[in-house]
Amino acid sequence: MIHVMDCGTPVKPVALRPGMTVSDLVDALGRAGAYNGGSLARGVDLWERMVRDEEAVRFFGLAGAMVPAGMGGIVADLIERGHIDVLVSTGANLTHDVIEAIGCSHYRGTAACSDIELRHDEINRIYDVFLPNEAFVRFEAFMQEAFEALPEGSVLSISDLLRHIGLRLETGILATAARKGIPVYCPAIQDSMIGLQYWLFSQTHRVVIDAFRDMPGLLDRCFGAKRAGAFLVGGGVPKNYILQSMLMTENGFTYAVQLTGDRPDLGGLSGATLDEARSWGKLTEEAEAVTVYADATITFPLMAAALLERLEASHD
Repeated sequence: MIHVMDCGTPVKPVALRPGMTVSDLVDALGRAGAYNGGSLARGVDLWERMVRDEEAVRFFGLAGAMVPAGMGGIVADLIERGHIDVLVSTGANLTHDVIEAIGCSHYRGTAACSDIELRHDEINRIYDVFLPNEAFVRFEAFMQEAFEALPEGSVLSISDLLRHIGLRLETGILATAARKGIPVYCPAIQDSMIGLQYWLFSQTHRVVIDAFRDMPGLLDRCFGAKRAGAFLVGGGVPKNYILQSMLMTENGFTYAVQLTGDRPDLGGLSGATLDEARSWGKLTEEAEAVTVYADATITFPLMAAALLERLEASHD
């Protein structure tokens, strides 16, 4: 028979009040501790410890269509504030980052529409976000001009190429990372409009992009890290690229937070649990790990706002 005293910590009802901060709300969810509200609160706690650990290398994985959904500014702000040491992204997010940085906009649309009509109107749909073809016309002109500035016959890594692009922008993820000296890795860059534009450029120019040229710098960081932490928005290539980076070392990740809406029982990487990563040695046996199952366009801004409030409060 289970006694009441054996049940653990009581669930505290969430008490809302006018004027409470995001951090206050997250703390209240933590006191309740249930379901994904509780996971979100534990994720913020763990993310805060990761950021405050001055001996940890902080990796950030960005997958999914987060920039079109308005989340790119948060990533740029985290880089600006020094809370990201290594960024790994899909090429799509970086494509949309460039599109916004050159003055184009994504638009609020609807999923309940005729995609055939959108095609005829030269509008591309990302669920309920619209992007006119005109943005890609401007994107192509910018990218080709940027590529033309590369020295003929040179050999660059993907991160070199992305830094070259970022230095030609004033705002956004790539611009902030280039200015702050934060490496941006995009191992599947050919799976994006950036990749297609580079292929077009490569038909008439001799500039080599060597994907393996990124590995020494990345692995040097892994071998030199006393501890490592990963904050993963979505899964896919960025998630695996980050987690496998420690496999060459004797260590694994010490901290890991994952935001996903995917199920683990389907066998896909995006839904794979962080506990599963322990079996590979990607996380240490003692690693602290939290997965928050929900839409990252909700959880990510809430968690980032709570984190920044806590860090700001500690400086007062």
